[in-house]
Amino acid sequence: MAKVTLLAFTPEPEKTVAAAAKLCYSPASIDTVLEGLTEEKTASFVQMLAEIGHESPIEHASFTFGLEGVSRSLLAQITRHRIASFSVQSQRYVAEHAFEYVIPSEIASIPEARKEFLAAMEEDQRHYEKLTSILQEKYRSELIKAGKTEKEAERAAQKRAIEDARFVLPNACTTKLICTMNARSLLNFFSHRCCNRAQWEIRDVACQMLGLVKEKAPHIFATAGPPCLRGACPEGKMSCGKAEEVRKAFGVKK
Repeated sequence: MAKVTLLAFTPEPEKTVAAAAKLCYSPASIDTVLEGLTEEKTASFVQMLAEIGHESPIEHASFTFGLEGVSRSLLAQITRHRIASFSVQSQRYVAEHAFEYVIPSEIASIPEARKEFLAAMEEDQRHYEKLTSILQEKYRSELIKAGKTEKEAERAAQKRAIEDARFVLPNACTTKLICTMNARSLLNFFSHRCCNRAQWEIRDVACQMLGLVKEKAPHIFATAGPPCLRGACPEGKMSCGKAEEVRKAFGVKK
């Protein structure tokens, strides 16, 4: 299972958002914009923004997450959310010897399917190691002939070898990344990825992220999650048809 950690966030995120909103709607100066922002006043500003659909002040609060035990398949999905920053463990610089992988629960639940999946992972590992070995020897010889020492050649050869050998690695191969999004982008992310129609791995990660940020900014993320928490499902014929169950799972009463 994926592990999600909240590494850092804007101090007093809701107060920061409220200060930005206050500046928009009052003659406050920068020196005094934080004055009078009690817990109640802060909550009132954040709720007002949600009611009138003024979302830009929410961008002033950001959250940084550490994700591990996630697949390269998830990486391909999460990086589609463009208003975010990502730092990912590189397969060019980090060798995947005895690489770890994510097993989809449906495959894990069927002995025959699990056996086939594990066999595929073992085969991929063998191919990766073999390709790395072949390429590394080629590059090492070339580098030594070019005047590199044994140690220098070995180090450089390995890097070049794994750069190409990684092409055989599967989407199931795990990775680690650090991801930063502002609160507005997170609301959009949760709307898409907490939905029942989202792929199971990214839905699990999104729900973990939502639980973490709700603790730090409960008013900003009060109604965060799939669209059916806030109204009718927008998926039409593609709807999961379980809006009531979803609302109950997220603790929302309609």
